[in-house]
Amino acid sequence: MNFFHYLKDKRNFFILNMIIMFFVSLMMIVSTDSRNAVSNIVYTNMVIFFIVAIYVIIEYYYNREFYRELNDVVESNHEEFLATLPKPRNDEQLLYLELLKKVNSVHGDQLQKLYNEKMDHQDFITSWIHEVKVPIAAGRLLMENSNGRTVENLVDKFEDELDRIENYVEQALYYSRIDSFSKDYFISEVVLDQVAKNSVKKFAKSFINKQIRFHMDNIEQVVHTDSKWLGFIMDQVFSNSLKYTGEGGEISVQFEEDRKEKRLQIQDTGIGIKPEDISRVFEKGFTGSIGRSHAKSTGLGLYLAKEMALKLGHDLSIHSEDGKYTKVIIHFPKIRNYYDL
Repeated sequence: MNFFHYLKDKRNFFILNMIIMFFVSLMMIVSTDSRNAVSNIVYTNMVIFFIVAIYVIIEYYYNREFYRELNDVVESNHEEFLATLPKPRNDEQLLYLELLKKVNSVHGDQLQKLYNEKMDHQDFITSWIHEVKVPIAAGRLLMENSNGRTVENLVDKFEDELDRIENYVEQALYYSRIDSFSKDYFISEVVLDQVAKNSVKKFAKSFINKQIRFHMDNIEQVVHTDSKWLGFIMDQVFSNSLKYTGEGGEISVQFEEDRKEKRLQIQDTGIGIKPEDISRVFEKGFTGSIGRSHAKSTGLGLYLAKEMALKLGHDLSIHSEDGKYTKVIIHFPKIRNYYDL
């Protein structure tokens, strides 16, 4: 900052000083002898102007080094510029420097958050590509080894692989919508019975092929949610249940209710979850010891289901016993509690 810019910044101080000098001069004219008034006014104004000029010059040279160092920081390309900031000369400068440090800290946190989101997105894309290549490769193998197979058998196998691809694509679609969720949902009264039936229909072929029995209580209950997103949550739960339930097993759906909430329970007689894995099943990308032994496991289904449930104001919990069963519970708050959320 040069001296001219400094004087420009002090313009309000000079205006105030002129007003004070005018007032003092006016008082001197009124209260003193008119013969000596002019000389006294000139003398007084010259002394005040001289004092003000000395004050402004001294203050400029006192702060000049601070502004010079600050200007060097602005013009430099040093990434760690906070370490090179000049020492403040007064409380005002200290306040500005603290504000600068805070803005830089907030900016750094936002950049780190964006970087983490970018890395998560990149990891998801990489894992998704690897997963979706599996059914594509399986389809090509079916075509190459189609000799001796009936058309019905080939169509049936191709449908299985297409269903897997569709499931992966749906996961990617909902994953991409997590950040813009608030623009894509509508809360209304939804009948649980209908949403559950629609979800089961999507996996009817898997139920039949694995001869898995399905039982559902009479759950013509109404909850406040978004039917499309709730359907996706149920799809992920049923998909996991079918994946880890052996032939001849059973999947059941029950409904419970108390004063605080309504609960939809989806239970299977599958291989269960080990105790050391139960607390991490909702983490993104976590597959556990069981998931690592199953090539089809992506570790995204339950993570997405949990995220969607929380955004809808619901919750998702899981109970399991290794080798016996797994129970996933969708919690719906009662209407008087839902609006509090």
